[in-house]
Amino acid sequence: MAPQPDTATVIAARAGDAAAIDRLVAGYLPLVYTIVGRALEGHADVDDVVQETMIRVLSNLGDLREPESFRSWLVAITVRQVRERFRRRQPDAPIDADLRDPGADFTDLAITRLELAGQRRETAEATRWLDEEYRELLSLWWLEASGELTRDEIVEATGVTRQHAAVRVQRMKAQLETARVVVRALNRAPRCPELDVLVTPWDGRPGALWRKRVARHTRDCRVCAPAWDNLVAAEHLLAGLPLVVPVPALGTLLKFNILGGTTGAPSTTATTAAPGLAAKVGAAAAQKALAGLLTVGVVAGGGGAFYAYTRPAEPIETAAVVAAPSAPPASIAPSPAVSRSASPSAPAPASSSPAASPSVTSKAAVVTASAKKGVGVWKFSGAKGALKDVGASWYYDWAPSDDEVPGPSGVDFVPMIWGAANVTDATLKQAKSEGDGWLLGFNEPDLAEQSNMTVEAALDAWPKLEATGMRLVSPAVAYGGDTENGWLDRFMTGAAARGLQVDAIALHWYGSDFSKAAVNQFLGYVDAVHERYGKPIWITEFGLMNFGGSPRYPSDAQKVTFIKGATAGMEKRSYVSRYAWFGLPAVDDSVDFGLYKDGKTPTEAGKAYRSAG
Repeated sequence: MAPQPDTATVIAARAGDAAAIDRLVAGYLPLVYTIVGRALEGHADVDDVVQETMIRVLSNLGDLREPESFRSWLVAITVRQVRERFRRRQPDAPIDADLRDPGADFTDLAITRLELAGQRRETAEATRWLDEEYRELLSLWWLEASGELTRDEIVEATGVTRQHAAVRVQRMKAQLETARVVVRALNRAPRCPELDVLVTPWDGRPGALWRKRVARHTRDCRVCAPAWDNLVAAEHLLAGLPLVVPVPALGTLLKFNILGGTTGAPSTTATTAAPGLAAKVGAAAAQKALAGLLTVGVVAGGGGAFYAYTRPAEPIETAAVVAAPSAPPASIAPSPAVSRSASPSAPAPASSSPAASPSVTSKAAVVTASAKKGVGVWKFSGAKGALKDVGASWYYDWAPSDDEVPGPSGVDFVPMIWGAANVTDATLKQAKSEGDGWLLGFNEPDLAEQSNMTVEAALDAWPKLEATGMRLVSPAVAYGGDTENGWLDRFMTGAAARGLQVDAIALHWYGSDFSKAAVNQFLGYVDAVHERYGKPIWITEFGLMNFGGSPRYPSDAQKVTFIKGATAGMEKRSYVSRYAWFGLPAVDDSVDFGLYKDGKTPTEAGKAYRSAG
């Protein structure tokens, strides 16, 4: 997830800056979804409550006196909206089973998408058994345990004293522990015969009554009593567990104008729904801020898209949840990229005719919207349609603007300052106006046929990139990013000595080994670079190509295997912020490695990449 916006963004949004409003909503929407989703446990009302929360936030933003307290204010509004939803429900009315969408169940997502194991799986299942008031508190405490909220923010959100909050948290944790025991007892194989008899009338739905009955049985039963043993403290489990929230399907989002009307035209009720915001930036801008940013992707057939809420700058604390592929042995070095004919204007190497490869049969495509997944794109007729179809969240075209390759709504464009000749006031101003807050540094400065810059020249030019106020991604070296005294190593050492800003590391990687080992060779390189610099990683070009002599390319089956393994590994690595396949077009000279023949026809590699994330 992109870092949450700073106070300057809040101030600009409060003043009516439409771009700042976009960034504010995009940055905080996952947090709101996490709080509401855990509190309502994936109920069908989640989308409505989130929508109501964001409308209320934007409507009252102009009255926020202390911009630095925006996040606490947002959390407090979110909790109030959750409580309002509980008040609207009749006290004793059961939840209609038809109102629950199993595909949007937050606990199911945590278990199936993250493949939880052991006590983490048990804890995720146990959250279903909590009372509603504690699900609300758990949604906040979970974020506290993972470092996303402070106790003071929880106190402010719940409207109780710090002492009362501490008592409530302890009671919630005790209930969660009991629920974990209940899950253990029910999942025991073989199950205790007496417990089997006890739960015969149970309808299978977690609830307070059956939690108490099963827990009481476990305390008195010799067979079930060991379920209380060896319970790891919940905070240790939750702190290492990424929060996964579903973002609504595209069709659902487009059905509603976030300010009250339909998406067919600007809302006629927008001024009533959000008078303060509409007066400052207009209904269209406010609609874009929510409707556009909510539309981050779909699962084909109407399912929910997934957004993994993690802290990308950390090492993998979640390794116990999902084991990342191990790095290759030291003797296996990442394949260095040799000179290529690719350039921003014509980024495809010379074509060759590969040997016939076996056809790859794929199932129905699943378009995903990983916040990490992107592509490198150069001009071709199907660019906009292919960007939408592949499920990319972002793209770049080696240029400071998207004039040549405009993308569809909801797909972020990231500008690049390609080389020394592009470090001009006009180009930097253009990049600042075009981007999503991030700016890519120089393209392969370590290669003579690319930007061809010395380390000193790059360091001397870097302060001009800093002056844009954007977050900066390092120059992307062609190879050797993990090499001591290599180009990138000398640049990072020089940047530290001069006090220069580098927010993330960009990497390129091309493998000439087309076997299954390529996945670990690639991921091992990514791991090594992160270990060296400790910063978030952007892989802005990667693929399988052998540039020795006449270029050679893998078969379709080899590309599919590599894409599946490499993208799965990057999704599991919290420090990998973004990645981009080289490249989107599969036309002319790029037919052997591109993803799309036109706006709606993926190659076999394109189908695999579309399903990635």
